[in-house]
Amino acid sequence: MGDLELLLPGEADVLVRGLRSFPLREMGSEGWNQQHENLEKLNMQAILDATVSQGEPIQELLVTHGKIPTLVEELIAVEMWKQKVFPVLCRVEDFKPQNTFPIYMVVHHEASIINLLETVFFHKEVCESAEDTVLDLVDYCHRKLTLLVAQSGCGGPPEKEGSQDNNPMQELQKQAELMEFEIALKALSVLRYITDCVDSLSLSTLSRMLSTHNLPCLLVELLEHSPWSRREGGKLQQFKGSRWHTVAPSEQQKLSKLDGQVWIALYNLLLSPEAQARYCLTSFAKGHLLKLRAFLTDTLLDQLPNLAHLQSFLAHLALAETQPPKKDLVLEQIPEIWERLERENRGKWQAVAKHQLQHVFSPSEQDLRLQAQRWAETYRLDVLEAVAPERPHCAYCSAEASKRCSRCQNEWYCQRKCQVKHWEKHKKTCVLAAQGDRAK
Repeated sequence: MGDLELLLPGEADVLVRGLRSFPLREMGSEGWNQQHENLEKLNMQAILDATVSQGEPIQELLVTHGKIPTLVEELIAVEMWKQKVFPVLCRVEDFKPQNTFPIYMVVHHEASIINLLETVFFHKEVCESAEDTVLDLVDYCHRKLTLLVAQSGCGGPPEKEGSQDNNPMQELQKQAELMEFEIALKALSVLRYITDCVDSLSLSTLSRMLSTHNLPCLLVELLEHSPWSRREGGKLQQFKGSRWHTVAPSEQQKLSKLDGQVWIALYNLLLSPEAQARYCLTSFAKGHLLKLRAFLTDTLLDQLPNLAHLQSFLAHLALAETQPPKKDLVLEQIPEIWERLERENRGKWQAVAKHQLQHVFSPSEQDLRLQAQRWAETYRLDVLEAVAPERPHCAYCSAEASKRCSRCQNEWYCQRKCQVKHWEKHKKTCVLAAQGDRAK
């Protein structure tokens, strides 16, 4: 597993075997927290394995033990919790938790799972091992990308800066909104990896992608809006590594990773024989797809030469007759995880929130100290630095940072002035983390 190991091979096997689905009511419970920590370890180890390119045992273990469907169900369950239960918690006026980190862990759980799936779905056997849940995953990705397009039409993702007047739950809502943007970008990569397997996907999955959701047209809209790029002060910025970066003029013609994912997904969905046999090129689809010709510049073709085939396809499409919508009677599988979870919990959202308020999200000081100790063991600094996509940034002003909080060693700052200004917000988490280290 490389020079820097978080998990021994035998330990990773035990953690993967133990993965299971939790009812919405149990999210945030002690058993759920233990699995969340295990998932974070698997996540970090999978990134380390991919980075050193010496075999990827986490991906192999997930396939061997048939745990990809479990991860997909957990992903959709926490998505539903965030939509149905989290807003109820935020509306409770007299709920003022000492520390919102236990709730943040549940909110962050979706990001942890989609990040792990993005890392392992690069391998075709992982997509195949998802079995029927690939339908649910396609629906999940469609929901995220639809929100991404809608958000780009409303001014883009929220900024990280929070108001000093926000209470802890309002601040948590702001963090969840920003996290949603990053999750959607991960979902785009997962969807692209699914399209790599278009020759082995079931007819139901292909129909879902091409007919029900019309993903090629949605991907065209993503290219048009490019929500991961923006102009700020006359300068081009791109979102990567959880923050916006200014792109140097000499780099502005370079294809970004996310644009590349969209182009590859379009190539797979429009040019593979299996997809072409299923995709109905209506006048609506034709009008959308022909917009791609404006983006297929010589500079782009130099970077992705295979898109010359897509350019030829579009030239032919411009002259071709459109097809009327197909009205064939087809028996197809449909995704069932979201519908099943909603059916099981319909009318119970308030009860689930009340139970979690009383038994999960109001821990004692002792419970918080024990949890802080486990967090410190899970998020080892040497591993976090190894998997970090870039140098750390100041928690207050986002400038590149070189100094850590001397007490908890978790937060970074560029200068002492920023640390002093950020102290009120950081204080409670810092004290808990320091207590956790002393309790070891």
